[in-house]
Amino acid sequence: MNSMIKAYDFLAEWFEVLNDDCDYTLWSQYFIDGLKSLQAGKKGLELGCGSGYFCRSLTRQGYTMTGADVSAAMLSKATQLAGEEGLRISYVQTDAARLKTPEKYDFIISPNDCYNYIPQEKRLAAFKGAYNALSQGGIFWLDISSAYKLREKVANTVSADDREDITYLAFSALKENKVETDVTLFVKEESGKFNRYDEQHTQYIHETEDVKDALVRAGFEILSVEGHLGEAEKGSDRINFICRKVKS
Repeated sequence: MNSMIKAYDFLAEWFEVLNDDCDYTLWSQYFIDGLKSLQAGKKGLELGCGSGYFCRSLTRQGYTMTGADVSAAMLSKATQLAGEEGLRISYVQTDAARLKTPEKYDFIISPNDCYNYIPQEKRLAAFKGAYNALSQGGIFWLDISSAYKLREKVANTVSADDREDITYLAFSALKENKVETDVTLFVKEESGKFNRYDEQHTQYIHETEDVKDALVRAGFEILSVEGHLGEAEKGSDRINFICRKVKS
């Protein structure tokens, strides 16, 4: 069976399995320690929550979390996993590029490349949506895959992950200011046969200085710009922008 589906429509089922090498435990602790040191409140929103790992980790630490994602399949998996752990987490379907929320949050986190899926021309509006969703003094903490990573390490490559029940293939190509990736999954069914599923992903390249400029224009004070898990920004594959909503 070969069916073309949207980004993450089927990958959602396997997302955390295929990313088990990224050390979610350490990554979650990075947020927990950082939010504590920033004296952020306890009511948080995760944008681009995917299957909800960070929401679950923060909920176990006493935070009241809402997870938001554009993918219905991801939200379905997130709801399932939270239920299996007996955690009460609200999940809503929304596009981070056009964010509007009925309530305000003490902090918003957006890890693991959510904003790379937003075109450059929508970046400022997306940041303004996050600004409006925060309480006064709220924390906005996002990351992006660096321009260097997307151009030099991801673009024009083929990557593979072959496991007993699933094989993942990704074919990436640089198209001006974005990287387009065709993902193919071969998934083993109970009968032993493998089904094929194809997804298309587009990640937009955001230069660090452009992101900083848009954050300031949206009304944020930038507290820190750092690499993955707090490492040096220069040379890091992932850039974190830690900001505070200042008085409008």
